[in-house]
Amino acid sequence: MKTATIATRDEAKIRQIIADTANAICAKDLDRIVTHYANDVTFFDVKPPFQSKGVDAVRRIWEACLPYLPNSFEIETQDINVIVSGDLAIAHWLGCFTGMLAEHPAMQTWMRFTAVLQRNQDKWQILHEHGSVPFNPETSQAVFTL
Repeated sequence: MKTATIATRDEAKIRQIIADTANAICAKDLDRIVTHYANDVTFFDVKPPFQSKGVDAVRRIWEACLPYLPNSFEIETQDINVIVSGDLAIAHWLGCFTGMLAEHPAMQTWMRFTAVLQRNQDKWQILHEHGSVPFNPETSQAVFTL
């Protein structure tokens, strides 16, 4: 198979992981959320504890977060960029919760995400993920809109 074809296939798989994880969050399906993470993932979050290690820690983070999300919402992603090199890949994108009441704390919050993925026996897994909210350095206030 040609290298360009393999890279395109791998990029599509990684984009599918991003979409499937977002859909799993919206469905509040904890098992499906964590299925794409490597056992030894490092996870940098926007809220304490800010850094977690291991898929069990990621599971606990989502277990704590999911009850605060409404029963129905969606996640919009923009500007997904994927770079694949052999068995490693980097993806970064913007994400925002939509379909919530305007006063919900997560509504209208655009976040930046970066993920490093590693192929292990033809399965891509998230090895490192970093989510952040931009801030205004003059005011030290978070910037929630694009």
